Amino acid sequence: MSDFTNESLIDMYIFETTENIEQIERTILSSEESETYSSEAINEIFRHMHTIKGSSAVMELQHISSLAHSIEDLLFFIRENEGAGVKPADVNDLVLSGIDFIKVELEKIKNGVEADGDAEQLTSQIRSFIETLKQSKSPVDINNEMTFRTEEKSTFPKKDDDAFKDSLKNIFKATVFFKEGCEMENIRAYGLIKQLQEFTNDLYYLPKNILEDSDTAKIIREKGFTVYLKTDKSYDDLHALISRILFLERLQLTELEDETEIHEHFSGLKEKCIKSPDKDSHHQQGQAMISVSMSRLDKLMDLVGEIVIAEAMVTQNPEVKRLGLESFDKAAGHLHKIISELQDLVMSIRMVPIANTFHIMHRVIRDMSRKLGKEIKLQIIGEDTEVDKNIVEHITDPLLHLVRNAVDHGIEEASERLAKNKSGTGSITLEAKNAGNDVWIMVKDDGRGLHKEKIMMKAMEKGILAKPPEEMTDQEIYQLIFSPGFSTNSQISEYSGRGVGLDVVVKKIEAIGGSVMVDSEEDKGTTVTLKIPLTLAIVEGMNILVGNNRYTIPIAAIQESFKAEEHELICDPGGNEMILVRGKLYPIIRLHECFSVKTDITDIRDGILLMVEQDQKAACLFADQLLGQQDVVVKPLPVYIKNLVNVRGLSGCTLLGDGSISLILNITGLIEMSQIGAHFCQTFSNRTP
Repeated sequence: MSDFTNESLIDMYIFETTENIEQIERTILSSEESETYSSEAINEIFRHMHTIKGSSAVMELQHISSLAHSIEDLLFFIRENEGAGVKPADVNDLVLSGIDFIKVELEKIKNGVEADGDAEQLTSQIRSFIETLKQSKSPVDINNEMTFRTEEKSTFPKKDDDAFKDSLKNIFKATVFFKEGCEMENIRAYGLIKQLQEFTNDLYYLPKNILEDSDTAKIIREKGFTVYLKTDKSYDDLHALISRILFLERLQLTELEDETEIHEHFSGLKEKCIKSPDKDSHHQQGQAMISVSMSRLDKLMDLVGEIVIAEAMVTQNPEVKRLGLESFDKAAGHLHKIISELQDLVMSIRMVPIANTFHIMHRVIRDMSRKLGKEIKLQIIGEDTEVDKNIVEHITDPLLHLVRNAVDHGIEEASERLAKNKSGTGSITLEAKNAGNDVWIMVKDDGRGLHKEKIMMKAMEKGILAKPPEEMTDQEIYQLIFSPGFSTNSQISEYSGRGVGLDVVVKKIEAIGGSVMVDSEEDKGTTVTLKIPLTLAIVEGMNILVGNNRYTIPIAAIQESFKAEEHELICDPGGNEMILVRGKLYPIIRLHECFSVKTDITDIRDGILLMVEQDQKAACLFADQLLGQQDVVVKPLPVYIKNLVNVRGLSGCTLLGDGSISLILNITGLIEMSQIGAHFCQTFSNRTP
């Protein structure tokens, strides 16, 4: 690949090729599900593959362009032969293999590595498949049906031949307007030029220097991009060719009688700007959407975070507070309102539907079910649910792991399902829904479910039971499958974890402040629920003091705060402290003991208790005092803190208004640290009349 100085060209290529690939996969999987190719589906795939071919040629990625071209040939043959008597699944295997190859090459480009894959084997397979299809038809039929395609591919004279130069008799002027907000119009214009150069060696365009001068993007945006060319193409052919480019808003194509207008602009007047087109005709309703780099959104979020911190540093400054200025408080309140609105706006910009992540699973289930010989259908619910872009990136791998596990271990073979009076086709459902400040993502299957006895036996073998089996609830037994290295599967398959089990899912979800729950019914199916926050960037928190240390608790997890009375305190024989609140017992978690903090407040009655709840589990945190509520910017834990404290109970840190660091508590981790006491409380509460 050439050394392109304009990185925007590479970014645009990766972005648009990825989008085209996603669209192709969706159309392919939809066609396979219906077991037929509609003309609309063929044209849809063909159009996106044609774009990939052209843009890859622009990037001088000839191996990708050639592969895309061979796939075009296959699709063309099927379209012209009304299906050619082939099953969509057979064609899809070849097309999806090509898609996978392109994905690998895109990853190389993203990582700054040369895209040097060898597509020749795939290209040969596709050509051989086309030849096989041809042999099933009569030679006369094939020649008649393939005439246009053959001419388009190979009957053009070479550019250096006199025959080619003599064939360029038609002279055209084309002015292209791109859709409003598409950005990088100069680079898109360059892509058009590269495509047109295939059909002519006599081509001129305005403005010039479109790659070297980024200001030409503004000129093209306002006045359009004008191309003059001599070609043997007809008006209709050229119009159809140019109309295929992405983000095209409008095309003005005119056939010229002679080269007079070309000479006016390019004979000694190369730098002259073209006359502006009629602006009234150009101001049409455009696409009110633009693509923005995630790095820019991340930087914007960082700046908003700094603004939030700066606001706290000003409004919480002790010297300012002592002044008691009413006008300052009023202005500070107005500033806080503006910052809150700005924060909400930036957060909304970063939100993306979870649909793309869900639709990736279509391909996963398709490939696995074919290899495992299972019939499985995927149902998607709530795909429009929005989550922060960074959250989506963190949950893709865990979701992939859960879906693979459901296909491999959950869904039975067709014969086994029929013996259980089930449908021979298994079902997997992906569902997403909002729940306050969280998003719940559920992976459901109607397979064999979890076998409690097998899970208990395996857990006892590994010695990971925290309490006697008879005292464990079904929910607690099912949660054991997320223990490190846990597996009840006796055979290792292509898709099994090979020692890397579902504990990886829990670790990745907990790393973003989420949690995992599982429920199951034998021979009915299993449901795994991921509870994740809407965003990782800024959370509303309650600051507390423990000794000289500050901690922040997410407001969403706090149920109430209160002072303890002596008659409410209970201690079991094992030394676990609990408190009775409205007839229910809750374990007490002393934060100064959890994090080895020195404090003078060790008597429960002298401090403050905060009842917190996460994943239907509750506990009371003991702290010295409340400091107040504040929006905080979540930062990762520094390495030195990870080496000093128990990070299982922490999810990050933040900077407070006075410049001090506050550690953000992970409620799930803290409650799990006190699960023995929590179990005693549950048992005691159940026995309380």
